[in-house]
Amino acid sequence: MSFIAPFRALRPAPAVAARVASVPYDVVSADEARALAAGEPLSFLHVTRSEIDLPAGTSPYATEVYARAVANLRQLQEAAPLLQDREASLYVYRLQMGAHVQTGVAGVFSVDEYEHDLIKKHEKTRKDKEDDRTRHIVETAAQTGIVFLTFRQTSAIDAALARAAAGAPIYDFTAPDGVVHQVWQVAGAAADPLVRAFRDVPALYIADGHHRAASAARARQEFARIGRPTTAAARFLAVAFSDAAVQILPYNRTVKDLAGQTPEALLAALDRSGMTAKPGGATPQGPGEASMFLDGRWYQFRLPPADAGSPRDESLDVEVLQRRVLGPILQVGDPRTDKRIDFVGGIRGTAELEQRVNSGQAAVAFSLHAVGINDLMAIADAGGIMPPKSTWFE
Repeated sequence: MSFIAPFRALRPAPAVAARVASVPYDVVSADEARALAAGEPLSFLHVTRSEIDLPAGTSPYATEVYARAVANLRQLQEAAPLLQDREASLYVYRLQMGAHVQTGVAGVFSVDEYEHDLIKKHEKTRKDKEDDRTRHIVETAAQTGIVFLTFRQTSAIDAALARAAAGAPIYDFTAPDGVVHQVWQVAGAAADPLVRAFRDVPALYIADGHHRAASAARARQEFARIGRPTTAAARFLAVAFSDAAVQILPYNRTVKDLAGQTPEALLAALDRSGMTAKPGGATPQGPGEASMFLDGRWYQFRLPPADAGSPRDESLDVEVLQRRVLGPILQVGDPRTDKRIDFVGGIRGTAELEQRVNSGQAAVAFSLHAVGINDLMAIADAGGIMPPKSTWFE
């Protein structure tokens, strides 16, 4: 049984929605956020990444960053304007990127279910990132980041989404990256079929937004500590898409140096380990295969199978690559903390990997096959933790 509830959203007037809409705060650097928001005072990045309005080099955790976020949110409410719905609603949300279309529902979900693992997790979180978004929620008194949930598809939810999306959307625009966004408001009693349908969903899974969910839970604790009302804080903002709708892209890797080896020595080390790399394409054709960009050309090799009886999380390509290649051959330590490794979301394409190596930002890059949604759910069901930066939900 899963809880979802309507809420009174604070949202932009339709005429300015495309100007307010922005990418999630954590998929861009400060410089990228500053460039995206340049010349657009209504961009929501002024709220979620308010350091872009302070001198370059300002720590994103500085006190003035949170104060600026509060001021920018208030200013945006007047300038956009942002309007609060009078009636609690759910919001059917459809995105289209090329041929891929996914439709889900935005609402508020239960912090209690999150804390009791009825909303399942597959990643560890970092305290500094939790601290940041917790403070952002407390200071702004708003949840400005959306958690991305998934669940096993049901015909009842599919039918309810289809009925809700049969009318005219309240938003319909194409973002600068070419993705089409459409939103339908489902107000009052019209939201009941979706609320009831989610009661038959045995579990929700965090696809992306572990830090946002954890921060919402911590914000409730902080509100209680300082004597502020916690009723609204018992909910967190999320959008849920079924497992049949989501699109997972690979999360690729770059390494800054070859740990003192030449490219020829790296190829020889792979060969000795039973992973002979041969010239090939930039995109692996299936699980168990990896592509490597080294010294100006692409190679492909087969990853060895995980040891018999290994947990499912240890059988993922990203984990096998770390255990068999990045760790022993390239001397990469804990990928959560080692500064020599970097992670590149699949949406950036393999050309980004080539650019980083060719420009000297990295010495080698690895392109991987995307993790399957069934793997993620099975690992979360077993209480496992996926390797860091395993999945890029687009």
